[in-house]
Amino acid sequence: MSRFQPLERSELHSPAWFIPFDDYARRVRGAGVTVQLDRFEDGAWLPLDDAAVRTPSAAFAYPGLGRCAEPWTALPRRHRARFAAAGYQPLYAADDQPFSAGLVGVEFLVHPYDDAHPPAVATEPRLVRLLPGVSFPYPPGVRTVHGAVVDAVTAEPIANVLVEAQGRTSRDLTPWHERTLSDATGAFRLALRWEGEKAGEHAVEETFRLRATERPGRTGSLVVRLPQDAERRHVIEIRES
Repeated sequence: MSRFQPLERSELHSPAWFIPFDDYARRVRGAGVTVQLDRFEDGAWLPLDDAAVRTPSAAFAYPGLGRCAEPWTALPRRHRARFAAAGYQPLYAADDQPFSAGLVGVEFLVHPYDDAHPPAVATEPRLVRLLPGVSFPYPPGVRTVHGAVVDAVTAEPIANVLVEAQGRTSRDLTPWHERTLSDATGAFRLALRWEGEKAGEHAVEETFRLRATERPGRTGSLVVRLPQDAERRHVIEIRES
C-alpha cells in the first residue's frame, strides 16, 4: 500500500488559461512554445520558476497558482506571461484591444484562494497570437517584402511594431489580413500571399498598402508595388498622427 495518502479535498484553480495561436497557419499551436511567468514586486518584474502545464487542448495553465493557507489575509498579485517560439513573435494585445509595442507580456491578477474559498474571479481562455517573425521559415514560393521601421524624426529603429496589410481577393472578395512584428533591430518581413489591388483584370502590377503601428497615435504607412518592389528594402517611418 502506498505511504502517500490522498487529500480528502484539494481544489486546484488556474488564474489564467492561454491558447497560443499560429496566426500564419490559422491554427492552435502548442509544440515548440515556451512560457515565462513573472510577478510584479516592489516596482519591478520578478521572473518565477513556476512551469506552465500544457493541457490536452494545447492550452497553457497554472493550476494551484494563488493557493495559500489564509486567502482572506492576502491581496491579488499582478503577474504576466511571456511567450517564445522559434521563428515567431507574440502579439500580446487582445483582439479587442488597441495595439502597443510597449506590451511585453499578457498581464493578469492572481487571486488568493484555498479549498474552502475559491478564487474571487472566474477565468476565461485567452488567445495569444504568434506572428511570423523575420526568421520565420516561409514555404517556398511565398511572396514576402522586407525592410525596417524607424522613427520619422530620429531615424532610429523601432522594435515590436505591428506591420500589416489587408485587402480582398478579386474574384470572390474574400478579406485577407497579413501581419508581422518588427524585431529588436526594427527589421520586418511580411508575407503577401494574396492578390493586391490591380488597375485592370489583366494588369500585372499589384499594389499593397502597408501600415505600421507603434501605439495609438504613432503610425506609418507605405505603398508597395509588386513585382518591381519585391527585392527593395522598404523603410516605414513612424510619426505622430
